[in-house]
Amino acid sequence: MAKKKILAIDDEESICDMYRQGLTALGYEVTCASNAQKAKEALGRSKPDIILMDIMMPDQDGISLTRELRAQAETSDIPIVVVSGLSDAATLNDALLFGAVDYLVKPFDVDILKNKLERALVMAEHRKQKGG
Repeated sequence: MAKKKILAIDDEESICDMYRQGLTALGYEVTCASNAQKAKEALGRSKPDIILMDIMMPDQDGISLTRELRAQAETSDIPIVVVSGLSDAATLNDALLFGAVDYLVKPFDVDILKNKLERALVMAEHRKQKGG
């Protein structure tokens, strides 16, 4: 079975390192982008199976980037899990409102991340099979 591709968007290098080490060990192929612009470039090269989206980034926040990706046909069906240091209800609600399928508050446990990724991928697969 082909490895599932994850695009992780986070401006903290330590978080990207953790994604690379932890998720690669779980059998995922991980690409990290340190800002929205690099994420868009990565999306132009290859379509991931799922996106991990930080909210607080220097060039564009994760919620507006999520909204932008949802509006584009080629990225509208990619599940997005928002990962943020912000745990307030309004931020999390906005993330889900603009198209994220789930969220995770930093700091987090890799096992919890794994479960959320697997659940989001299963949900995406069901949507594809239903044709929408």
